[in-house]
Amino acid sequence: MKVTLAAHGGQAAAVLLRLPPRVLDTDTLPEDAAAELARLVAAAVPAAEGGGPGRARDAMSYTITVEEGGRPTVLTQSDASMSPAFAALLGWLEEHFARR
Repeated sequence: MKVTLAAHGGQAAAVLLRLPPRVLDTDTLPEDAAAELARLVAAAVPAAEGGGPGRARDAMSYTITVEEGGRPTVLTQSDASMSPAFAALLGWLEEHFARR
């Protein structure tokens, strides 16, 4: 599974435009970390369906793209309307990328 995280908007919008999305391939993770990521993705997909990115002044919006078996699933939410499951996945990804 390949997971891509992109952030948009907020007060750092000008800086974020220049940054490429961050990409994680579960083949590079330890087995327990890959299993935890798969669990978080499975919980976030139904929670993100039907919920748009939301609107709020200076809010960040996040796009998490999950590619598995050649099929992409795109999840988009914002600080203004983020499900707990999406927030857990986002937090896990941000923590992982901070350690790299």
